[in-house]
Amino acid sequence: MVTHDLPDHVLVALRRIIRATDLHSRQLGKKTGLTTPQLVIIQAVSNLKDPTVSDIAKTVSLSLATVTTILNRLERNGIINRVRSSVDRRRVIVTLTEDGQTLQATAPKPLQDSFVARFSRLASWEQHSIVASLERVAMMMDADDLDAAPLLASGEAVL
Repeated sequence: MVTHDLPDHVLVALRRIIRATDLHSRQLGKKTGLTTPQLVIIQAVSNLKDPTVSDIAKTVSLSLATVTTILNRLERNGIINRVRSSVDRRRVIVTLTEDGQTLQATAPKPLQDSFVARFSRLASWEQHSIVASLERVAMMMDADDLDAAPLLASGEAVL
């Protein structure tokens, strides 16, 4: 590989990552009608015990406002319910409806799930090398200060 070709190789690799993310997001949307953030929230509701909106936001690394907006959409679509806790009336508990449980059980896994599984199998030194390289790429693209959740999703609306 010639040194002057290296920037093109980096840009091609970045574009492939973006395309893979976009294709997976579209496939998810066609199969389920959900966005990646919606699916991740549905999974969190399923995995947590009596979660509040705050619990979900912490688990999925999204802001409270974003999670609330997504939950509003999911509730309108009959996928989740919000009910006041019988123990503490100040707490609002989020649960999946029957349709939500079916959707959660049959939906494809988010792209980040397979990535995390493969990444976890790498040697520690290789994991650290990848993180350092990607952090450097983000910095070179003036994106190191951008807020981002650990979700692989295209530029789709989170709603």
